[in-house]
Amino acid sequence: MSASHRNAPPAPQRRRFLAALGAGIALPACAVSAAAAPKRAAAAVDTAARPVPTPAQLAWQREELSMFVHFTVNTFTDREWGDGTESPQVFAPTRLDARQWARAASQAGFASMVLTAKHHDGFCLWPTATTAHSVAASPWREGRGDLVREFVEACRAEGLRTGVYLSPWDRNHPRYGSGQEYNDVYIAQLTELLTRYGPMTEVWFDGANGEGPGGRRQTYDWPRIHATVRRLQPNAVMFSDAGPDVRWVGNESGSAGAVNWSTVDPARVPAPGVNDPWTTEALQQGDPDGAVWRPAETDVSIRPGWFWHARESDRVRSADNLLELYFNSVGRNSKLLLNVPPNREGLFDAPDLAALAGFHARRTALFADDLLRRARVRASGGRDAAAVLDPDPDRHWQADARSGWLEFALPEPVQFDVVRLGEAIAHGQHVGAWRLQAHAGEDWRTVAWGSTLGHCRLARMAPVRAQRLRLMIDFAYDTPRIAQVSLFRGAAAFAPGKRADDHGDA
Repeated sequence: MSASHRNAPPAPQRRRFLAALGAGIALPACAVSAAAAPKRAAAAVDTAARPVPTPAQLAWQREELSMFVHFTVNTFTDREWGDGTESPQVFAPTRLDARQWARAASQAGFASMVLTAKHHDGFCLWPTATTAHSVAASPWREGRGDLVREFVEACRAEGLRTGVYLSPWDRNHPRYGSGQEYNDVYIAQLTELLTRYGPMTEVWFDGANGEGPGGRRQTYDWPRIHATVRRLQPNAVMFSDAGPDVRWVGNESGSAGAVNWSTVDPARVPAPGVNDPWTTEALQQGDPDGAVWRPAETDVSIRPGWFWHARESDRVRSADNLLELYFNSVGRNSKLLLNVPPNREGLFDAPDLAALAGFHARRTALFADDLLRRARVRASGGRDAAAVLDPDPDRHWQADARSGWLEFALPEPVQFDVVRLGEAIAHGQHVGAWRLQAHAGEDWRTVAWGSTLGHCRLARMAPVRAQRLRLMIDFAYDTPRIAQVSLFRGAAAFAPGKRADDHGDA
């Protein structure tokens, strides 16, 4: 493994590539009919003025880790972006085993997987009635294979939930650029995927249209697309820059904003594919006064590219770097979508498997022992202060004001360098300023502080030894509901490849 990749170079920027070529977007992705809008979580109590997640959004974020699988003709042509002229005959994996993919994901602690059912080249990984450019025209399984089905069945056998990515940009289909005709084709493809394979967790979209000057232009019918998903897979969340359920984090380097609200102002990101500094800022940070709940997903690849290339096999991210990604995504109120691309045989490569196993081992070791679990807890007011030591994410301390504190007294001093904090996000995200303090002699000393919490906030610090600690909620937009306060020791052993507040290309 090269030393350079241990320091986590950003993956190639698909979105910058596409934006440089141009974008064909007209209808806002947020323009979904009221009938297609999901019902809000029933758990929302006395927070009607602030958004709360749907049950699907809540389950999605609590997974924390999902695996992306990029696999298509590009794997065999050694390209990142196909142009649609590839022959289906090049798609010829010799040992494809989707169960190996799912097993690796499950053993590494991932809860779901998302497959690129169709990338921009237009090649479909399932036998579709909409085009001859699919696995049905390939030598794989003698033209009788269905990779989407094999993927879904493998995931279910390993207890994983499933999702699909269906690129709206199609460089092969002759109807692309025709307007309504192509939109009908796309809806037909989406309908096949959402009706043949059982429940889906996530349907992944982008606004790609990189035809360039003089190329074909296609206006995507986002309201119709979203309504189709709502009708056929009502429990799935939809991802894109503009949601409507889950938003892009604003970069592909694996870093969410240090301030990250799950609420957003939909007007600030009106459609997928917009590429300017203020939109990136909105994606990174969210909005404390946002009118909709739309948490951020952090997508990044384990390799420099999104598809497998033999030349990159010595540049797979290290286990330590993957742990750094976890801190900078999940630990910043996001979800990590880590891409692991199969090789030409149709298998995950040995270096990728080793990195995933190492990542799981480091994460498990770090979070195995909550040093705060034996503490006595008292609070400034409210109810059920001790609930913050219970791993049940639905139990929580509810304060009696928009500020307050929790104090912890341990039987003996402990040394820690990581704190994990979390809100009971079924009731929304409210905390806007917090501090963790350790008692030193007669005074309290602040050892960590920040703005947002959300589902999970991981903060690292120089090792601290203390017997009494205090979490201060200095400001919240509504009554704070704290679900977790935990302390851990060991992060210092995993040297970060770059500063925790380095947003890379954000």
